[in-house]
Amino acid sequence: MKILFAILAAASLQFGQAKLPQYTKETRSNGAAIAMMPRSGVPLVHFRVLIKGGVESDPPEKAGLANVVVSLLRRGTTKRSAEQFAEELDFLGGSFNAAFDGQLGSATAISSEFLSKDFDKGLDLLADAVLHPAFTESEVRKEVARDVDGLKSVKDNAQASIGMYFRSTFYGRAHPYGNPPDEKTVSSIERKDIIDYHAKFYCGKNMLIVVTGDFDPVSAKAKLATVFGATPAGTAYAWRTAQALSRKGQMLLIDKPDATQTYFQIAQPGIDKKNPDRATLEIINTLFGGRFTSMLNDELRVNSGLTYGANSQVGQNRLPGAIAISTYTKNDTTTQAMDMALDVLRRLNEKGITAEQLVSAKAYVKGLYPTQRLETMDQLASLIGEIELYGLGRDEVDGYFARIDGITLEHANATIKKYYKTGDLTFVVLGAADKIREQMKKYDPHATEVSIKTVGWGDR
Repeated sequence: MKILFAILAAASLQFGQAKLPQYTKETRSNGAAIAMMPRSGVPLVHFRVLIKGGVESDPPEKAGLANVVVSLLRRGTTKRSAEQFAEELDFLGGSFNAAFDGQLGSATAISSEFLSKDFDKGLDLLADAVLHPAFTESEVRKEVARDVDGLKSVKDNAQASIGMYFRSTFYGRAHPYGNPPDEKTVSSIERKDIIDYHAKFYCGKNMLIVVTGDFDPVSAKAKLATVFGATPAGTAYAWRTAQALSRKGQMLLIDKPDATQTYFQIAQPGIDKKNPDRATLEIINTLFGGRFTSMLNDELRVNSGLTYGANSQVGQNRLPGAIAISTYTKNDTTTQAMDMALDVLRRLNEKGITAEQLVSAKAYVKGLYPTQRLETMDQLASLIGEIELYGLGRDEVDGYFARIDGITLEHANATIKKYYKTGDLTFVVLGAADKIREQMKKYDPHATEVSIKTVGWGDR
C-alpha cells in the first residue's frame, strides 16, 4: 500500500535544501529504540522494525539462515496460523514485507502499512509476527525447500546469479559480505537453528522500531512501549569487522554452456556508508554509469549497440563495498564490450569530467533526491532507520544539498583519481566458456574457471 505524499507534505524544501521532518526517538529500559514521525494528510500508518545483524549475521556453514528466519515470520505465530495471518492482513487491506535492509544490509527490515483507523489491529498483527513466530516444523521444511529451489533456479538466470558469484569473488568467503547462501548451506538449516537465531537477534537491545504517518503520538507511544518494551532485552549484536578490501587483479569465469550472451562485472574497492567522499562519488558515478545518459551507457548501448544497458554502482553499505561496472553482450562481442568499458574507465581517470557535466549531474541528483527518499511514509521510515541504526545524524538529509553544491570541479577530478583506477581490477564473467575462454586470458592469464552447475558460488 504505497500512496504518494505531496512533496511538501513529506519534506520541507526551503531555500533550495531538503529537510527531514522532525521525529522523536526514545529507548526503552529493555534497549528497544522507538522512533516516531507523525505526518497528517494521508490516513495511513507505516511500521518498520529493524533487527541488527542482517546478511553479516549468518553463520558461515549456514548462510541464508537470517533470510529463512525472516521469511517464516508470516507463516504462523503462537496464536495465528499462516492462513489466519494472511486473512487478517487481507481484511485490513494492509501490507507486510520482510527482507534485508538493502542488498548487503547489516539489518533485517520488517515493514507493514495500514489505514490509520486500524493502528491497533495492524500493530498487533505486526508484533505477533515479529515477536511470536511459531516456526512449525512443516513450515520450516517448506520454506527451506522453497529457498533451495530458488537458489537452483537463480543459476538459470545469468543476470541474477552473477551477483552471487561477484560477492564470493570480490569480498572472499571470510568477509561478512562474501558468504552468499547456496543449496548446501540452506539445506543444512534446521528448526533449532531458526529458533535459536530468533531468540538471539530479535531482542530489545537489537531492535529499532520506526513509525511514520497519521497517528496520535501520545497514544501510539504508550502502545508501542507496551508491545515492544516487554521484549526480553537480550544482547546487542556487535557489528562484524573486516579487513580493508584489496585490489586483487583477478578473474572468475563462470561457464554456462548454453549462454548466448556474456554477463560481466568489473570492480574495484569503494567506500562505506559514512565515507566523506560519498556525495562526490554519487555525482561522479551519475555521469559515469548511474543514469541512462551516462558515459558507459552512451558508449556501449547508444553509440555501439553492444548491449541494451551498461551501468556502474558505488556500493554504500556499513562496510566498504565495490565500485562496479555491469553489463552484458553477445558472445562474439564480449572482448569488444569489455575493452570499451575499460576504455571509458581509462578516459574518466585520465580526463576527468567537465564543469558542464558537473552542473548537469548536480541538478539531476538534487532533482531526484526528494522523490526517491522523502516523499512516502515508507521512504521516511527507511531513512530514519538508516540514520539511527548507523549513527548518521540529521545532517545526512539536512546537509545533503549543501554537500552537493559544495563539490568543486577540482575536488571531483581528484576524487576520480583516488577511486576510479584502471589496474588490478576484479573481473567476474559469466558465459559460454568454450566461446570466450581464450579471449579472457588477455585480462587474467590465470583466471579461475567454475561450472555454473557446481554447487556454490566459486568459493567452495
